[in-house]
Amino acid sequence: MTAPRTRRAAPDHIHPEHVPLLAALSALADPVRLLLVRELAGSADWERACGSFDVPVGKAALSHHFATLRAAGLVEQRDAGPKRLNRLRRAEFDARFPGLLDVALRPDPEPEPEP
Repeated sequence: MTAPRTRRAAPDHIHPEHVPLLAALSALADPVRLLLVRELAGSADWERACGSFDVPVGKAALSHHFATLRAAGLVEQRDAGPKRLNRLRRAEFDARFPGLLDVALRPDPEPEPEP
């Protein structure tokens, strides 16, 4: 007999006004998290499920990256049936750290060719 499925706990969210600058910068410094933020910035709120991102990490690492983004006040998540949907907290984050997301969302410059 299989055990009944238990409901997973709702994710904890920290409002960006309570996030130190170093935590915000650290969250954005990781290439996988930056990719997640960039993809969310180009998506409508609550449109993207965690499993819809094409990232080079497994499920456990992806969960860790989303937890880091939540702890930095960058992402809000809600459950919709078996899916966990995401939204970038752009307005709230911009109010706390004006211009930081604009810089993070710029495309990476092409490296200069060596002479």
